[in-house]
Amino acid sequence: MAADTKENPVERARQILESVCDPEIPVLTVEDLGIVRDIKWLEDQALEVVITPTYSGCPAMNTIEVNIRAALQEGGFDRVKVTTALSPAWTTDWLSESGRRKLRAFGIAPPAAPSLDKKALTGEQRALVCPHCGSDRTELIAPFGSTACKALFRCLDCLEPFDYFKCH
Repeated sequence: MAADTKENPVERARQILESVCDPEIPVLTVEDLGIVRDIKWLEDQALEVVITPTYSGCPAMNTIEVNIRAALQEGGFDRVKVTTALSPAWTTDWLSESGRRKLRAFGIAPPAAPSLDKKALTGEQRALVCPHCGSDRTELIAPFGSTACKALFRCLDCLEPFDYFKCH
């Protein structure tokens, strides 16, 4: 990276990462997802980015790592180290509010907030809000949607199918 004593390399790296999109849900950035756990400027003038996968078998993590490294190198960071941390495990609580809005606008129901809904005790699925029409009359079609981290639902009012980004 070019030496500019006024520029904070960690903040500059964070700005760059705000443009790195998730390959499976391209409206979300790695920052929206909350998978960037830490950014460190090391003594040897290298940048380390610590990421946590949304789940341990996520097939997109290799692509995300390559995209992070490429964006940072394109942004002027010559030496980039990407480290994967599995603990603590990623949780949908780490999704940003902006990311939740982007999911809804893209037609994917964002993870529902934790609730005291007693349906979980009987194995019933609680009603989710349809991202298309806003109805809460929805039903589970399949526990896995377009990717393993999503479930497939259908709205009983507008009849449109939609993915639900599962909580974990």
